[in-house]
Amino acid sequence: MMAFATNVAERVTHQMAADIVVIGSGPGGAVAAMLCAEAGKSVLLVEEGPNLPLQWPPHFSSEEILHKYRNAGVNVALGTTQISYVEGCCVGGGSEVNRGLYHRTPAYILDAWRDDFDVRHLTLDELMPHFLACEEIARVEYLPGEASSISKRLYEGAKSLGWLAIEAPRLYRYTGRGGSKQSMSETFVPRFLRAGGRLIANTAIRRLTMRGGKWRLDARHAPANGAPQPVEISAATVFVACGAVQTPALLRRSGLRRNVGNSLRFHPMLKVAAEFDEEVNIPGDFDPVHQIKEFEPNFGMGCSISSQALLALALANRADFLAHVGNRWRHMGIYYVQTTGGRATVRNLPFFRDPLVRVQHSEWDLLQYGQGLRRLAEALFAAGAVAVYPCLRDYPVLRSMADVCKWPESLPKEAIGPTSVHVFASCPMGENAKSAADSFGRVREADGLYITDASVLCGPTVVNPQGTVMAIAHRNAMHAIESRFT
Repeated sequence: MMAFATNVAERVTHQMAADIVVIGSGPGGAVAAMLCAEAGKSVLLVEEGPNLPLQWPPHFSSEEILHKYRNAGVNVALGTTQISYVEGCCVGGGSEVNRGLYHRTPAYILDAWRDDFDVRHLTLDELMPHFLACEEIARVEYLPGEASSISKRLYEGAKSLGWLAIEAPRLYRYTGRGGSKQSMSETFVPRFLRAGGRLIANTAIRRLTMRGGKWRLDARHAPANGAPQPVEISAATVFVACGAVQTPALLRRSGLRRNVGNSLRFHPMLKVAAEFDEEVNIPGDFDPVHQIKEFEPNFGMGCSISSQALLALALANRADFLAHVGNRWRHMGIYYVQTTGGRATVRNLPFFRDPLVRVQHSEWDLLQYGQGLRRLAEALFAAGAVAVYPCLRDYPVLRSMADVCKWPESLPKEAIGPTSVHVFASCPMGENAKSAADSFGRVREADGLYITDASVLCGPTVVNPQGTVMAIAHRNAMHAIESRFT
């Protein structure tokens, strides 16, 4: 293992102090930490995971899963229809391992959040300066050249059916045929350090308590070489950005439970592999960027990274096709339908490190999965696919639109097993009785405690959420700086 840091790290001692502690260095925490440091405050950024270079391990490799994901990517929301989800656990959080597809929050989503949770000052016009500020630091770019064939096939299929489809930009700096993802470790974290911020990695916060007018953080530092050691950290102000599962778990362990961990939401995905007569999956092509937006907010569609190994993993339920994948993988791509289904709770269990996540699906949720897969297969056959392999147990291969028409309207709960890379809304902000924090992320009845990650969103964003998380973190941190520190 290459256990080295991308930035100079703070030396960890048994007792540490700062004006402000930010827990978690993903898109929410890194943005808040940078703003507070640039406001002249003493800021300590604490990350549970390791501090590793962006380019190591290689993206979408098994080593990356082992070293940069929580629990090596194995997390499950339990229920009749389980959702397997992933969380980044390293300096930079999920921004280090995602593809960086970028969207500003649709206005209709912000309108719904204001109506449902009475969130103040959250129109698209009010949020726009925060989008622009984040986009200036982490560049958002469109492809400089032609998209990959597996990406274009989805777009062409949608257009032939008269459906709305787009090329999504990315948080990415393109240079020729390569470039660099604009993750937190490449953008906000270095700027935070240049402003005098301090960073410690491999340090988990177990509990928060208020004593003597300050927050005391019960931490445990686990160096790469050496035994874990207890650390106590003190600060007047704390921003919690541990992610939509770990943030409510930390707050609940700390005795803060009002509307905390009751409303976790997902973007669940179901996948298929499509096969074409021509080679469409060429090593070295740009990552796929096209998305079908025609049916949002009910469901959207896109194309995934489709290496031979990932194709084999996607079709693991079809062992008889693995040899076929080995021979034909350059003719194949992985495509997904993404919904907003499932509502979950987060609860801690005695003697367990990670919380229990339990999810329930409605009949409407199951209907969207079925309809979404039908539409996705329709687009792929319109794009020239000769076969579509559902990544589901016991579902037949589709070889024509006639087969698609036989697809059930609603899928059985036990058969689908969706996955998710987007989780949010476990501690929603707002001013009404459903909110865990106020309109700017301040936890009620907890002076100096803020939430600044995807937990504080009021529901699914429908689009890729990193832009929303960054902009709202920027908005909420600016409000805290202006109201608390000036």
